[in-house]
Amino acid sequence: MQPATIVKTTCQYNKEPISDGDMKKLGEIAVDCNKVRNYVYQRFGGIGALEKLYPGYTVQNEMTQCGLREQLGLPSVYFNLAVFDALADIKCQWVKIKSDIATQIGRNTTLSAEEKHYLRFLLKINNAFTAVLNRRQVVLRADLQKSYEQLANAVDMAKMERYLCRQARKYHRKLYSEEVTGFSISERAYRYEDHGIYLTIKEKRKRIFVPLTDNCRYKRQLYIKLLPEKKSLEIKVPIDVRVKKHSDYTKQVGIALGMYTMFVTDEGHSYGEQFGEYQTHYADWVREQTAVYNRNRESGTERKKYYAKKHRMEEQLHSYINMEINRFLRTEKPEIIYLPKLPPTQASGKVREINYSVSMWQRGYIRKRLILKCTEQSVKVVEVLGKGIGSECSRCSKTGKKKQGIFYCPTCGLQIEEKRNTAQNVKKRGIISS
Repeated sequence: MQPATIVKTTCQYNKEPISDGDMKKLGEIAVDCNKVRNYVYQRFGGIGALEKLYPGYTVQNEMTQCGLREQLGLPSVYFNLAVFDALADIKCQWVKIKSDIATQIGRNTTLSAEEKHYLRFLLKINNAFTAVLNRRQVVLRADLQKSYEQLANAVDMAKMERYLCRQARKYHRKLYSEEVTGFSISERAYRYEDHGIYLTIKEKRKRIFVPLTDNCRYKRQLYIKLLPEKKSLEIKVPIDVRVKKHSDYTKQVGIALGMYTMFVTDEGHSYGEQFGEYQTHYADWVREQTAVYNRNRESGTERKKYYAKKHRMEEQLHSYINMEINRFLRTEKPEIIYLPKLPPTQASGKVREINYSVSMWQRGYIRKRLILKCTEQSVKVVEVLGKGIGSECSRCSKTGKKKQGIFYCPTCGLQIEEKRNTAQNVKKRGIISS
C-alpha cells in the first residue's frame, strides 16, 4: 500500500552575511553537540551497552545524570537532541552489522541449514542477540523461548554462538565524529519572526537573529548547517509532501540501466541518451585533475577550486538525471516499474579510463531518485533478480550472444537491441515473481 505522504527536505538560507561574533556562538554549539555525540558513541557504542539502546530512555537518563551538559553549559534543547542523534547512529550501525553478518552466513558453505536457521533467529531477536554477544543465558518470552530451544537443540550451540561473536567483532567499529558541520534544533529553541529566525544560544535568555530569504515558517525539528567560510548557514527542514495519484498511470514497464544510455524500457524507448557524455566528461576531468594533484602534491596546492568545480559538475549531472526520470514518468505513465538488482562494484581492471568511468557511475543516485520520484507519484517499484538477465533471450529464455549493442539468440534467431532485451527479461521476471 502506497503511503499518503512522504518526507522531503527543503532548505532555507540567510539573507544577509552572519557576523563573525554570531557565527562563533553558533559554532560553539556545534562543537559542544559534537562532543556530546562522541561521548555517547564512546559510552554506549559497544557490545555491553546493547541492552540499553531500546527504547533508549536508559541512555537519556544516564546522560542527564552524568553532568556533561552542565560542564559544557549547553542548553537541554541541544543536548538531548545530540544524545538522540548519536543513539540513532549507533542503532543504524547495529542494523548494518546484522545485515553484514546475515550476508556472511548466507555465503558460508560450511554451515548447515539448521545452523543458518539458528543464527538468523539470533539476529532477528534483539534480546537473544544481546544475550549471546554478552555471554549470558538467553531468556525470552514463552513462545520465543520454545522456538529458541528447538533451534538450539539441533546445533552445536556453543560453536554457533562463538561464530556469531567473532562476526560481530569483525564488523563492529566504535563510532567517532571529527567533522563539525552543524547541529539539530528543536522547535522550543527557535521562533520565526521579523522575516527571519531567532536561534537560542548558550547565553541565558538570548537569541541570535538570522534574516531569511523567504517567509516560510515551520514547527518541527530542524538541522542548522554552518558555512563559516561563506558567513552563512543552511536550515534543513523535513516536510510532509502529499503523494500524487494518477488514474491514467496503468502500464507495467521493465527497464535496463546503462552507463551510456541511462535506461531503456521493454518497448525500446530510451531515456538519458546524453548521460554517457556527461558521465565520460566528468570522469575524464576527475582523472586529469587527480594526475595533476599527484604531481604537485608536495607544493601544498589548494583544492578549493577543484572541489567547487567538481560540485558544479555533479549538480549538472544530477540535474540531467532528475530531468530524464521526470520525462520517463510523464511519457510512460507506469503503474509498476520492474528494476533489476544490480551486482556490487567489481574489482578494478587494467584500463584506467574505464575504471574511472565505472567508479564514477551514478547508478546508486539514479536508483535512489527513481524510487523517490516513483513514491511521490504512487508508482510501485519492484526489484527483480538480475543474475544472467542480460545474456538470456527474452523470447525463448536460452542463452544468447551480445555484439556491438545487439543481442543474438542462436536458438530462435532473435535479434534485438541489447538493453531492450534485458528490459523485457526484467519485466518478465518481475511479473512471474509477483
